[in-house]
Amino acid sequence: MSKRVVLIVLDSVGIGFSADADEYGDRGANTLGHIADSAGLDIPNMHRMGLGNIAPLHGLPSLGTTSAAYGMAKEVSKGKDTTTGHWEIAGQILSEPFPTYPNGFPEDIISAFEKATGRKTIGNKVASGTAIIEEFGDQHVASGDLIVYTSADSVFQIAAHEEVVSVEELYKYCEIAREQLNVGRVIARPFVGENGNYTRTSNRHDYSLEPSENMLTRIKAAGKDSIGVGKIFDIYAGKGFTDHVYTKSNEDGIDQTIEYLKKDNNGLVFTNLVDFDMLFGHRRDLIGYRDALEYFDQRLPEIMDAMKEDDVLIITADHGNDPIFKGTDHTREHIPILVYGKKVKPVNIGFRNTFADIGTTIEELLLNEAPTTGSFASMIL
Repeated sequence: MSKRVVLIVLDSVGIGFSADADEYGDRGANTLGHIADSAGLDIPNMHRMGLGNIAPLHGLPSLGTTSAAYGMAKEVSKGKDTTTGHWEIAGQILSEPFPTYPNGFPEDIISAFEKATGRKTIGNKVASGTAIIEEFGDQHVASGDLIVYTSADSVFQIAAHEEVVSVEELYKYCEIAREQLNVGRVIARPFVGENGNYTRTSNRHDYSLEPSENMLTRIKAAGKDSIGVGKIFDIYAGKGFTDHVYTKSNEDGIDQTIEYLKKDNNGLVFTNLVDFDMLFGHRRDLIGYRDALEYFDQRLPEIMDAMKEDDVLIITADHGNDPIFKGTDHTREHIPILVYGKKVKPVNIGFRNTFADIGTTIEELLLNEAPTTGSFASMIL
């Protein structure tokens, strides 16, 4: 039994398209593989942990001896969005995908939203967050109309200039949309700047549907700490947490994780590092993505040094977002799993049949319950 588990989701760091990728138009996607092939990856710490043993990666040969346990998992839930991936990790598998709107939102949805908020909307299409504010930013500033857009994911996103619509007011509009819609997430996307130089701020806020009972609620119910770092709290609508902190960047997320590790807590520290997905995957920024992976790898020893004797670190992902694949959206991929700890055996945990094996393992480690189907706790300790 472990006193503490640190679960870090490298948002969108997939490791190769899944068997059902054709259903999503994603056959051929491989986030880590294509970055390694096209830009090279200098990530010695994750290499030693066994990342190159999970799947073929250029420049990261398989090792005979690793410093961590390693494996990968497939997604069973329908969908390839952030909420679906994270919910499955925590044990909730979706048999039906959240609704998506590839042609924009229908008139009845937009009309109801406009009536409830008292503001008109512009945009209403699938778009990248940076592109949409460049296209409609001037019109929004002049009119006060809200920029509404979506993606291949189940999201209703509202962008507004902070000097035109206050952050608090934007959050209120998102709460209205959350009550009206069944999408996976409603997302506030505040921005600042002026014509030709609009930039999004760190005041993003996600409003997720509320999950059912899961790993987090059971850890909290057992009297353990359940701590969210980054957008984790929002992804689960705050359900099952004892503490949380929002973050401004991957760097901040790593810093906050280390700060929690230095404290005397007892349970789960659950971190999402969103920059991989938000800043580099969706923008198809190959070099930025590579650099972000290398930066995380450089910081890994600090995380490990902050861990106590019985702590277990699990590094994984929630979906893919291949920066050289077509389009600008997530990709249906397997996720890597790396498990490190002073008492963790450096073994191959194999190919896991669901992301939920991660949550099941964490519950066994923290709650000392009888082994459950899917747990790899007995393999690593």
